[in-house]
Formats: sequence, structure tokens, C-alpha cells
Amino acid sequence: MPTNLDLDDHLIEEAQKVGHHRTKKDTVNAALDEYIRHRKQRGIISLFGTIDFDENYDYKRERRKRS
Repeated sequence: MPTNLDLDDHLIEEAQKVGHHRTKKDTVNAALDEYIRHRKQRGIISLFGTIDFDENYDYKRERRKRS
């Protein structure tokens, strides 16, 4: 979907350098992907302290069962 955006050229250039992106399109797509992942992670943080933790759970034993 072609879209025209009025973006700050300085910000795009800096993001390209920092992210080692070849094109403006790659830079914007990477930035949007990172933004979305960050927002989803913030939603997960709200769950801290609301989920019961079983101190006797042995994740290593569970992994051995799957093998």
C-alpha cells in the first residue's frame, strides 16, 4: 500500500545508521516492528504478580520427559 509520509530526514538517516538498514523502507518497517513488539511486552508486564508460581515445579525434569 503506497503511502506518503512527511518524516524527519535526520531521524530516518540516524535510524538507518544505527540499525544498519539499506533503505528508508527497511528502516521504517523495522521501527514499526520494534514499536509493536515493545507495546505487546508492556502488556505482558501488567501480568507480573498476578500469576501463581509453583516453587516445586522442575522445568528440567519436564524437558527430560519430552525427549
